Amino acid sequence: MCGRFQASRSPAEIARWFKTTGPLPNVRRRYIAAPTQDVLIVLRNPESGERRLEALRWGLIPFWAKDVKIFYSTINATAENVATEPAFRDAFKRQRCLVPADGFYEWQKRDGNTRQPYRIVMADGSPMAFAGLWKRWTDPASGEAVRSFTILTIGANALCAPIHNRMPAIVDAVDWPTWLGEAPATSSGLKAVLRPPSAALMEAHMIRPRIGNVRNDDAAPINRVNSD
Repeated sequence: MCGRFQASRSPAEIARWFKTTGPLPNVRRRYIAAPTQDVLIVLRNPESGERRLEALRWGLIPFWAKDVKIFYSTINATAENVATEPAFRDAFKRQRCLVPADGFYEWQKRDGNTRQPYRIVMADGSPMAFAGLWKRWTDPASGEAVRSFTILTIGANALCAPIHNRMPAIVDAVDWPTWLGEAPATSSGLKAVLRPPSAALMEAHMIRPRIGNVRNDDAAPINRVNSD
């Protein structure tokens, strides 16, 4: 799964990288992005066809949900089942997005209850573009509108597999138009986009356990630590 990731670039830099148009959301940079927080995503405006940078809540709320509590089970969607899962199938057809990230975190199980956190990044320092889905939900009690998203996961590549058996689906730049709906694609064509990057393009290093606490949202917890 993907339960924490790094989103510390400025909105202006993300907009340049993903070629979005329109105003830039006022969202804080996060070294530890976590569920329920507002995070920047890239989506296609269905009217203009342009890419927009928007701030949405992490944890997708399907249109049929009775309250927001469902987000606990919808921060991730498995790529293998996304086309048929009731919570995600509609968004998979119509509301796909990209989630810009500088890296993500996974915990490797060791002896007993010990877990060692790792930071996983692109080796060349470029941002990642997680495959995501988004929805707009209206609270039936208050009428408040909430826009939220989920991150798709796939089986881990050779780099990540020793740490965790799954990883976020990272969309290659050449596939961004397909995933965002700028180019026509079938369900099978969309699923073909959801493949792990080559392990040779990525790197992983151990970091300090304080990454597990979202209150430690600064650069210190992501610094590399030496192995024993």
